[in-house]
Amino acid sequence: MGKPKRKPKGRMTMEKRRFGDFRDLEVWQKCRQIRKAIWNLCRKLPEEEKYRLKDQMIRASRSATACIAEGYGRFHFKESIQFCRHARGSLYELIDHILVAAECDYISADVEEGLISEIKIAIRLLNGYIKYLKSRTKKTSSSSESTTQPLDHSTT
Repeated sequence: MGKPKRKPKGRMTMEKRRFGDFRDLEVWQKCRQIRKAIWNLCRKLPEEEKYRLKDQMIRASRSATACIAEGYGRFHFKESIQFCRHARGSLYELIDHILVAAECDYISADVEEGLISEIKIAIRLLNGYIKYLKSRTKKTSSSSESTTQPLDHSTT
């Protein structure tokens, strides 16, 4: 008898995961890219901004991905939509923080425009996801199913 095979250590890639989750959503992936870009940007901000602008930018970027993830795990489509709206608010907040960073000459106009452009793409993706969730809400409420049916992401 041979030894049982051990699973390799490390993070599982999306291809290896057995069941999908929020990490499969294109909008979450885009927001994750933004979160990483903001983290790298914040590392370059002056120390005096550590508990001011830097902290606010990091919190807003983390909030976007966290709200999408939390909404994904909610029981009803309407709850998921509400969390997506919070994520959208965080992305708009992040745009404002980027404008502040540019006004303080912490970032160049090119960096400012590039980040805002990426955030606007994420907002468009998020709006599309919200539209999809709304359509699922209408299907659920117009069908013979009870409106208390749990959220089913198997078609996402």
